[in-house]
Amino acid sequence: MSSPSPQDLVEHALAASTADDCLVIVRDTTSANLRWANNTLTTNGQMSRRTATVVSFVAAGDGVAAASTSGSATTADEIAEIARAADAAARTAEPAEDANPLVRDRTSADWDEPPVPTDITVYDTVAPALGEAFGRAGGAGRLLYGFVDHAVTTTYLGSTTGLRLRHAQPSGHFACTAKSADLATSAWVAAATNDFSDIDPLAYDEELARRLGWAERRVDLPAGRYDTILPPTALADLMIDTYWYAGARDAWEGQSVYSQRPTGTRIGQRITAPGVHLSSDPGRDGIACAPFAVVGASDSESSVFDNGLPLTRTDWIRDGELSALVQTRHTATMTQQPATPYVDNLVLEIDTGTGTIDDLVAGTERGLLLTSLWYIRVVDPQSLLLTGLTRDGVYLVENGEITGAVNNFRWNESPIDLLGRFTHASETTRSFSREWGADYFPRTATPALRVPDFNMSSVSQAM
Repeated sequence: MSSPSPQDLVEHALAASTADDCLVIVRDTTSANLRWANNTLTTNGQMSRRTATVVSFVAAGDGVAAASTSGSATTADEIAEIARAADAAARTAEPAEDANPLVRDRTSADWDEPPVPTDITVYDTVAPALGEAFGRAGGAGRLLYGFVDHAVTTTYLGSTTGLRLRHAQPSGHFACTAKSADLATSAWVAAATNDFSDIDPLAYDEELARRLGWAERRVDLPAGRYDTILPPTALADLMIDTYWYAGARDAWEGQSVYSQRPTGTRIGQRITAPGVHLSSDPGRDGIACAPFAVVGASDSESSVFDNGLPLTRTDWIRDGELSALVQTRHTATMTQQPATPYVDNLVLEIDTGTGTIDDLVAGTERGLLLTSLWYIRVVDPQSLLLTGLTRDGVYLVENGEITGAVNNFRWNESPIDLLGRFTHASETTRSFSREWGADYFPRTATPALRVPDFNMSSVSQAM
């Protein structure tokens, strides 16, 4: 017998539930990856999985209680068991603070379509080019280490209130580190992609060779404040934190950089330089994402009652002013603002942005060019002060040219502050966050920024 389709699993769960209302999320994911080290392909693999979340809703006193249960689900019996567990949990839960009427009667035109798969053939062009890059790097004394991953997750969302929604989400990335033969220096490049048709390993190897060439001269610098160029990948790291800490409830309760203390938000106030725009848009070319809310469990920024809400472009910062925060229909009643749920992509655009990162370097008299940031942590949510380390290449810029590599640093900065004091920006391009892009947030588009007085708080021994 064939396995039930994702649509069948949704219907089985809805039929098995005895709650007043029920909502089912089934995710079908296939992925393929390659890994290499020392200029040699080491592993490759394909994986598939199917998971389900059932959210049950029951009347409780004057309100509605909700509870969710998740697990692997490939058979009708498995998903029925998940539904029964969610029902039982909902019947012992307190009335939900975020209760709202469930979204009703929406159907995707492609609801009946099967999951979209991927497999190792997605690398049919990339793999031969990787082999050529390995040979070229080995001949020049470089060692390449890296990883590529491609996944497609097809999500099916159904409910007793008439939701039948489907979305297929591709995501992938290429990441490669080059080391000198003595392992004394390293350089890193990466890119996000939907299908690997835009990934050229030979071009990335050329860029890695260029950066290792910059590192042939070593300059040790002390901690301090430096005119610093942040590439799109590093800026993506910072903008994701800017977004993740933009919950309306935390702001309303005085817990974030977006708070108007003691109670309220800074919506409508200028928080960055003019001409800065931070937005999310499900239809953004190249980084499109689900056009409806998918929520497995409620928290301060998401509500299971909002599942299926249509998502459209949301301007979080418009021309330097805070224009929206991430909020549910419930938190929107606190702030008296429209409900603006979380959207799974992020775009930073600067009105004056032009050219490329090379143009920013050419215009810098003396400063630093970063490659990437890592181990980023929040020091103070109320100012969004972050700390982290630089990694795999910090380069000295003198008179518009890169003249050597410098030591790594620990840095301390607030991205909101950076957006208020940068001096130059490049054009916005698709970017890949080294810290968050592979596992959590792969869809970003950001420029490079030149920021004066970037705080390198201490010297780091990290390579």
